[in-house]
Amino acid sequence: MKKMKINKNYLHLKNWWGTVDLTNYEKSFFNKEIISFNQQLFRFKEKKIRIGAYGKSGVGKSSVLNSLLKKNIFKTDIINGTTREIQAEPWTLKDQTLSSVELIDSPGFDFCNIKFPDKVCSYINHLDLILFIVSGDLNRNELNEISSLIKYGKKIIVILNKIDLFNKNDLKEIMDNINFKLPKDLNIPIILNHRNNLKNYLTKIINQHGEILLTLNSLQLADKLFLQIKEQRLKKRKKLAQSTIGKFSTIKASAVALNPFILFDVAGSFALDTALIGELSKIYGLNLKGESTRTIFKKISINNLYLGVTQFGVNTSFNLIKKVILLMAPFSNGLSLLPYGPIAIIQAIIAVYSTKILGKLAAKEIYIRSKVSLIEPSIMIQNLTLNEPDVFNHINIYLSNRNLNNNFVSFLP
Repeated sequence: MKKMKINKNYLHLKNWWGTVDLTNYEKSFFNKEIISFNQQLFRFKEKKIRIGAYGKSGVGKSSVLNSLLKKNIFKTDIINGTTREIQAEPWTLKDQTLSSVELIDSPGFDFCNIKFPDKVCSYINHLDLILFIVSGDLNRNELNEISSLIKYGKKIIVILNKIDLFNKNDLKEIMDNINFKLPKDLNIPIILNHRNNLKNYLTKIINQHGEILLTLNSLQLADKLFLQIKEQRLKKRKKLAQSTIGKFSTIKASAVALNPFILFDVAGSFALDTALIGELSKIYGLNLKGESTRTIFKKISINNLYLGVTQFGVNTSFNLIKKVILLMAPFSNGLSLLPYGPIAIIQAIIAVYSTKILGKLAAKEIYIRSKVSLIEPSIMIQNLTLNEPDVFNHINIYLSNRNLNNNFVSFLP
């Protein structure tokens, strides 16, 4: 049953990736991110989970991994910062449901963030589970790192290392302090690196939840790439949308200013506004039919009182004045035509302004409608059945931050 589930999730993700039609520019622009995601997708297919040791220099990340392997594979020394490169080593576990487990060692974040910031970000991306190693109470930098990892959607286990340096009372106080400083709603486990404590705990986690941790990280990587592509596309579409709105504003301003007939003016404005919404829908990839564009126009006009009044009331009033002026012209030797020009200019200005408002509101409405998709990675994450919220509640944090930070309103015209 578990095997079928992970295969099904992999196929969903693979099918989603197959629907993402990238331009040559996008393929070049996102080359590193695409390679990174394809590597994760391959690991997902092969059921290879990655577990990484993370922490500041000198906390014993390498020694913790060596204790799991029961071999001195990762280099250790009494000098802080011995590890200078990211290293990987397979770890064999009994009765595991995954095909393989890979342990990843890396330099301390205090060293690596300065020297190799891009490498650290890429390395963290591919960790399905993070062992956050500490050798005492949490300091401010460590808390900041944990907070960043949580926002980034990472599953964390805090490992207290070098416990032989503390007596029983000190150890309890340190554990209590760490627990107090960690977010209460996440229930982040704190495990002592003592004898087989860590190995037994990780074996249980991997056997019970390894597949879903691999699935979640793969979907999150897909979602992050999706958001990057979406942002880049919206920036490009914003310029095209602004140009289109400007073009329609000019056409409407000319038509309204020159046309003295009320019915033709109102009908023409309505037709132009409907056409504008249709053009914007094409720009944002939502193919609307005529009735749908009219529905959006009516909805915007009703919800935005100023727009509705401007489009109908003000233009109608000015057209009446213009018509009276034209009718009076023969009786005033043309003197009554003098106000015609300024009124037409005012009408044109109002037409331009109201069209720009309509365009912005329509673009937002169209964007909201075009977002609805049942195969987006974030939707796939939400559709996963997570039976143990205490284990997977970090996903809610990720989704909350994702929705908060990626509404993309600033990229609309």
